[in-house]
Amino acid sequence: MSLRAGLALCAMLLACSAVRAEEIVLKLHHFLPPTAPAHTRFLQPWCERIQKASQGRLKCQIFAAMQMGGTPAQLFDQAKDGVADIVWTVSGYTPGRFLKTEVFELPFMMTTGEATGHAMWDYVQAHAQDETKDVKLLAVHPHGPGVFHVVKRPIRTLEDFKGLKMRAPTRLTNKMLAAFGATPVGMPMTQVAESLSKGVIDGALMPYEVVPAVKVQELVKFHSETDAAYPAVYTTVLLLAMNRTRYDALPADLRKVIDDNSGAALSADTGRILTEADAPGRQLASRNPINTIPATELDAWKRAAQPVVDGWVKEVSGKGADGKALLQHAQALVAKYTKR
Repeated sequence: MSLRAGLALCAMLLACSAVRAEEIVLKLHHFLPPTAPAHTRFLQPWCERIQKASQGRLKCQIFAAMQMGGTPAQLFDQAKDGVADIVWTVSGYTPGRFLKTEVFELPFMMTTGEATGHAMWDYVQAHAQDETKDVKLLAVHPHGPGVFHVVKRPIRTLEDFKGLKMRAPTRLTNKMLAAFGATPVGMPMTQVAESLSKGVIDGALMPYEVVPAVKVQELVKFHSETDAAYPAVYTTVLLLAMNRTRYDALPADLRKVIDDNSGAALSADTGRILTEADAPGRQLASRNPINTIPATELDAWKRAAQPVVDGWVKEVSGKGADGKALLQHAQALVAKYTKR
């Protein structure tokens, strides 16, 4: 081999090594099983998009069902502390930590998943960046409308809540269920199946999307949904968050890949995707009776839940923010994107 050919080969090998050295694997951790729509329809496709956009230099290694250890309530801190590079989690699993952001978990805030996801992103950028300053926020979005899945009886009126121990995902949904007359039991999704099977709870408040993963249709007898034309009885704020140091250490072009695949568009699209993912879960649930709570009844529920709204406004205002203005802006943003 000539000297020139040898030098060319060395240069080529060094270039290949440099490319391989730039391949970055991001550890993504979340709490649902790998069969859940959030995994198959949102997180996996997102990882595939950033891999393609980076020409293979960014890759994900997804750890589902808390495979990296810890509890769902610890996920946000895992991103903050660098235990995981990216996490997907429920903000309400750490009560009070995202006080301003949780406005969207108040009763009857959500319209469509897409509109509410877009509203969530705009609102957080305007009012609550301090709550996620320790991470690089990639998306903030809702799931589909909340549904009541109950063992003993269907929910038709407020009277039907009396004597029921009902699972709720967040502190505001706990307060809402108490206002309706139920005994709320707060717990993450990962504990619902066991709690239903052992009679710890009589029912659970959650979207149809997670019915297949939890197999809730096998554990309850009734499913009560709200009028689709009425704002959802509740939704949950979910966060896709990246370790800030890990993001900052990326080359500029790879940071752009992350930026181009995050933000308002991702938040709105994920809200849409997860709402559409309710359909298979509802189909499974339909082996049991499903009833729809009409708007006339929901008007009474909204009045019953008003103290929860007023309490949040007072609490936020007591901590230096204008709770009433925040609520009004969140409602205005949802209305704005719903009309589009």
